[in-house]
Amino acid sequence: MKVTSVEKKEKSTVELTIQVEADAFEAAIQKVYLKTRGRMNVPGFRKGKAPRKIIEGMYGPSVFYEDAINELYPTAYEEAVKEQGLDDVGYPKMEIVEVGKEGFTFKALVSVRPEAKLGEYKGLTAPKEEPKVTDEDIDQELKPYVDRATRLVSVDREAREGDTAVIDFEGFDNGTPFEGGKGENHDLKLGAGTFVPGFEEQVAGMKAGDERDIDITFPEEYHPDLAGKAVVFHVKCNEVKESQAPEVDDEFAKDVSEFETLADFRKDLGEKLLERKKGQAQAEFENAIMEQLVEGMECEIPDGMVEVQVDRIMDDYAMRIQNQGMRVDDYMSMMGMTPEMMRTSARPAALKQVQMELALTAVAKAEGLEVSDEEYEAEITKLSEQYNMPVEQVKAVVAQEALKQDLMLRKASRVVLDSAKAAKKTAAKKTAKKAEESEAKPKRTRAKKTEEPKTEE
Repeated sequence: MKVTSVEKKEKSTVELTIQVEADAFEAAIQKVYLKTRGRMNVPGFRKGKAPRKIIEGMYGPSVFYEDAINELYPTAYEEAVKEQGLDDVGYPKMEIVEVGKEGFTFKALVSVRPEAKLGEYKGLTAPKEEPKVTDEDIDQELKPYVDRATRLVSVDREAREGDTAVIDFEGFDNGTPFEGGKGENHDLKLGAGTFVPGFEEQVAGMKAGDERDIDITFPEEYHPDLAGKAVVFHVKCNEVKESQAPEVDDEFAKDVSEFETLADFRKDLGEKLLERKKGQAQAEFENAIMEQLVEGMECEIPDGMVEVQVDRIMDDYAMRIQNQGMRVDDYMSMMGMTPEMMRTSARPAALKQVQMELALTAVAKAEGLEVSDEEYEAEITKLSEQYNMPVEQVKAVVAQEALKQDLMLRKASRVVLDSAKAAKKTAAKKTAKKAEESEAKPKRTRAKKTEEPKTEE
């Protein structure tokens, strides 16, 4: 293998021209011949016994070239990248330039790790909400408990919206019952919109024992056999039930929680809600800071690097689908998606993840951060306890360099976040009102000089 030219290209790529000599190519051709001759039918010879020259005479001298090239170029590529000291971070694009008995030459477009030029990364400022919890918020937290304790109770009156009518029904098209149009003791909640439009409204007003014919016209976008048709449903109401919510008092609190009084239960719900809101506010603040870090970075990211990250996202996505007991192909068919559609939807997230990794790597370099063996071992122990696995087994499945890199990025993110400053978040309504007032006033602006984005050569 010999690298005959090295040329820097745009977006952090390098084009290598790599030559594979005749002796290596000949050895690969012979290897391919020995591997594939058993599959070739040559008149006058038993299968697998035809000499190479006879096969080449029948099919042409290049009959084994493609397989021989595929045998050689991955190793030749790896050796060339190593020789040139390139940090390969993506899938190479290959192009065969010349091939013959004297060997072959190919070009490889290599995606190399780009150098990120950081902007400011300490003392960044972003708005941070100061969470508060109101009585209305606590009422909403209490609602699921009330809903679970709510019971359906039979009532002797006409059904109205919000009630559940227990009905028998059968649909007729020109006097003939149609398939799927019959049900018995069906719980129909009035106002839920679960039946054909107009059906629930006509059940309203029925009492237990009432029977009624209901005229319905199916929507045009309904099942083809019934779309747009006028039909009649014969309905019998067997029972009317109303939802009866519990009395929300101390007894209720005892039944649904560990607390003796409603006041203590509400206090606990409020405290937990406040903690969640604080966590959400902190997460939003940190995300905003990290977005500023990326926005302030100058970096040409090769497409190949993003595609590698897309593959990782797709692998993770496939694993989660399979863990739910579904085949990936079945899931995509159900969602009306193709693999390329899924890859396209994953690319923005992949690009963002690559940008974040490059920015934090640059921070780690600027700060001279390192991960000690003690920190690595501590993380291994933590993973061992988290997944209930022996330490040696964790080490066998978790690559040391990858784990150290992850720890390094965490350290870098702490450098950025610990120095960040929180600004008070302006209420959305107040901001909107100011914007409206601003739009209403005539504006006088002065042209602001801007610079073209800088790129590294």
